[in-house]
Parts: sequence; structure tokens; C-alpha cells
Amino acid sequence: MKSANKADRLTRSLRALDREASTSRVLNLLAIETRSGHRPEHAEAPLFRNRILNSALLVKHRLRADDIFLFDEVRPNATKVIIPFERSDLGLGGQSFFVGQRGWADLLREACNEHTDMARDIATLRLIDKLPSLDPFLLREHLRRHGLSVAPSYFSLSGADMEQMQSFVSVQISQLIDLAFRHAGRVAPGAHAARLVEALLSTDVDERLEPLRKTLVMDGESFKEGVFSWKGFLYYKWTLTRLWSELETVGDEISRLKVNGNRDDDAQRSIDDLRKRLRQGLIVERKAIMRTLAVYDRAFDGLIDEGNPHGFRDFLQRAPERFLSLGERVGVIAHIASFWRYRFPQGAPLIADIDDAFDILQDFDSGLSANLAV
Repeated sequence: MKSANKADRLTRSLRALDREASTSRVLNLLAIETRSGHRPEHAEAPLFRNRILNSALLVKHRLRADDIFLFDEVRPNATKVIIPFERSDLGLGGQSFFVGQRGWADLLREACNEHTDMARDIATLRLIDKLPSLDPFLLREHLRRHGLSVAPSYFSLSGADMEQMQSFVSVQISQLIDLAFRHAGRVAPGAHAARLVEALLSTDVDERLEPLRKTLVMDGESFKEGVFSWKGFLYYKWTLTRLWSELETVGDEISRLKVNGNRDDDAQRSIDDLRKRLRQGLIVERKAIMRTLAVYDRAFDGLIDEGNPHGFRDFLQRAPERFLSLGERVGVIAHIASFWRYRFPQGAPLIADIDDAFDILQDFDSGLSANLAV
């Protein structure tokens, strides 16, 4: 049973998640069902076969002190499954559990009122739990690599992210919009350009994107896949515009972290080594991410400067294979930035005891090391 405080906290969290959650942290299947449940493919290729689970909320969650005891192994994060009590009113709260906590499969069956085989849904949750984030581009490619074909409607941007991305994407593709309308012998009015950006970020690929489709010389399903890939790279570029400055601040604060408590020379050297590896690891990650994004930039610049769609079209068709590496790298550094700020809010003293400092720095180091080993 949850305490009253935890139940109240979950209710408040559900309301906030429904309004303002970021794409990378929350997968709101209830909102997706409301928006796309009428489409045949949504039911024909669901993320989860159990209908209750397929309208749940999945959250990448930082484990609190009162959560850690639920697990047999030490881990800083977990995937929380939240099943609302009332689908039409998230304010009433819901049942929740973590993937991987002791007895979680039984909790899942009970919450979903399912007494038959849930092996496929359990396996899907395990796959999702392995990811550092829930961004739809990483998620789709990860599931596809493991043989799971899921309808496109499950891989959309959250409303909060779409709203924040509008101006960024407008600047990024303004030249292409001008090019598309020049090919049609027209000038793109501001309102029309805004509708194109909105259409590009939305779940549907419809007639609003027709000028871009003609410019890229793509048809049917290949254009839909191309738009998804394009949206993915724009999403990562937008995410990274915020992350780079945050990481610079975090890197500086890690170097200034004061570690309290008794420690011998070996412990001090370990802390110093972790700091050094983190600085180097973040530099390596940034270079790897920038190399991947540079491939996009070259292909896009070729389209704009030379008016030749073939290079950019070929890039979009091969882009999904890059999402796995790029999405994991972005997810790892986003975790470092967000968890550090969660643990040390802006302006708070940069002080931690020896055990806490080890846990934080080793968590960051293990994420970076896993990527560097790929």
C-alpha cells in the first residue's frame, strides 16, 4: 500500500505529466490512445497487447530513498508504470510500480486484470527499461531491432515539446520552405510556413507537407519514413541546444564538488579519477554526437545550396540506423545534466558525503563507459 503522502504525490505528478511532460521522460499511452485510437493500425500493431497496459503512462523515474528498497540491485533510475484509476480524470491518481522491482510481474498482472500469458508485454517492458530515455526515435528503433513492429502513432512528440520546438524548427527549415515554394513558383507566406512546421512536428503526414514532398522527390511510405527521420534529427538538435550549456555548468560543478567524510588516499584518488574520466567522457560523447549531426548538416546543406534532393533523401532513408547510437548518447548526457541538477539545485551548496559522491559519479561514469564501449 502507498502512504497518503506518496498517493498525493502520484496524483499531483499525473496531472503535471498530462500537461507538461517532456517526450524523453514520459510515454503517455492514454493521450496517444485518445488521439489515435480510432486508427485501425493503432489496434492492429499495439505497443502492448493488454488494453489496460496499452493506455498506461510510462515514466523514466529517478529513484528516491524510499524507492531503492524495492529492488534487489542498486540502480539510480527505473521505468515506472502508472495505470490511472479513472481514464477520464488523472486527478484521481492510479496504481504504480517499477519495472524490475521485486514481484513486479505479479503487480502488473493484478493492475491489468490479466491472468493469461503476458510474456510479450513483459518482454516489451524489459526492453523499454533498458533505454536511457523514452524519446520516440530511439524507442522505435530499439523495438524494431528486437523484432517488434508497432504502429507509428505510438512514436509521437509530446505537446509540451512540440510547442517549444516550433520556433527552433522554423529557423532550421526556413530555407527549405522557401526552396519548396520557389519550385512551385510562389513565395511562402508566414502563416503557410508556420502550418508546414506544425505539420512536420505532428503525428500525421498529410497534404500540408505536399510542397516538401515534391521538393524531396519522395512518395508514399518512403516520405512518411523520411519525415519521421527528419523530425528525429530536428528533435535531437533542439534537445542539444539546451543540453550543451547545461553540461558545461554541470562539468564545472562536478570539479568543484566538496566531498565530506573520512577517506584514505585510495578513496581520494578514486574520486579524482572519476572526475577526470567524466570530463574526458563528456568530451568524447560530445564529439561523437557532433559527428553524427554533421552528417545531417552536410546532407541538408547540399539540398539547400545545390538544390539536389538526392543526398538528403538518401540520408533520411538511412537515418533510423543512427537513432540507436545517437539517442542513447543523448539520453545518457541528458540524465547526467538532469540528475545533477535534481541532486544539486541551482545555488545549493556543492557538498556531498563520500558515499553519496561515489554513487553519483559512478552512476554517471557507468553510463558514459557503456557508450564508449560500443
